Amino acid sequence: MSADGAYRHKKALGQHFLHDPSYLGRIVAAIRPEADDLMVEIGPGLGALTRPLLEKLTRLHVVEFDRDLVPRLRAEFPETRLTVHEADALKFDFASLLPSPAGGEGRLLRVVGNLPYNISSPILFRLAEYADLVRDMHFMLQKEVVDRMAAAPDTPDYGRLSVMLQARFRVMKLFNVPPGAFNPPPKVDSAVVRLAPLAAEAVPYRDAQRFAGIVARAFGQRRKTLRNTLKGLIEAETMAALGIDPQRRGETLSVAEFARLANYPG
Repeated sequence: MSADGAYRHKKALGQHFLHDPSYLGRIVAAIRPEADDLMVEIGPGLGALTRPLLEKLTRLHVVEFDRDLVPRLRAEFPETRLTVHEADALKFDFASLLPSPAGGEGRLLRVVGNLPYNISSPILFRLAEYADLVRDMHFMLQKEVVDRMAAAPDTPDYGRLSVMLQARFRVMKLFNVPPGAFNPPPKVDSAVVRLAPLAAEAVPYRDAQRFAGIVARAFGQRRKTLRNTLKGLIEAETMAALGIDPQRRGETLSVAEFARLANYPG
C-alpha cells in the first residue's frame, strides 16, 4: 500500500487485475448470474468483477488471500451482500459454503474468478475435488493454460491437466483477452473458460485415486512408453488385453482409455 492509499500490485502473488469494462461485461454475460445463485469469486482483487456480479446477485462470497485487499473489500461492500473469506484458495473448504447437507435443497456452487497465473494449475486440481458440489465454474486464466485444459489427445498441449479436468468436466474455451485489458498488463494473452461438471454416470473411472496415479505416471516422463511409465502399476500384457498398445506414450491416450486402464481389474 502506498502512502496515498493506492494499492500496489504484488508481483509475488501473480496479480493482474482486469479493468476493461467491455471484457468484464462479456464475462458477466457468459456467467449469466441470477439473484439466488450460490456463487463464490476467487481472488476478487480490487472488485472489478465483484461489482457487476453484485448488480445481479443478492449475495456473493469471495476468497481473498491478500490481507491488504480484504479491508478494502469489507469497507466498500456491506457484509449483508458480500461475505469476504480471508483465506488461501488452495486450502479453503469450498464445501463449507453449501447448505447442510452439502448440495441440500438442490443448490450447487458456482465458482468464478481471475485466477493467479502462477498457481492456476494447483487451484484447478483442488477445485476438481469439489466437482460433485459445483454447478459450473468460469475462470480467467493464461491462454496457454486454457489451451491445455481443452486440448485433444496427441496434440502438444495435451497433458495431465487436460485428462484430469476432462474426466470430470466439459471444458469450453469462451474467448481470449489481450494483455491491455489488465493492470498491470501480463506478458501473455489470457482466456476465459467454462467448466461444467459431468453427470455422475458420465465420469469414466471408478477409483479417483487410482485414475489420478496412472495419469500422473503416464505424463511424468512424456517421451517414455506406457510399458515403462506404468511399470509396476499395469503390466504390458494387461494393457494389450485392454486394447492399448504398451508402446504408445501417455499423450496419445484418450480420457476413456486412461479410465479403461484405471478400472482394471473390473
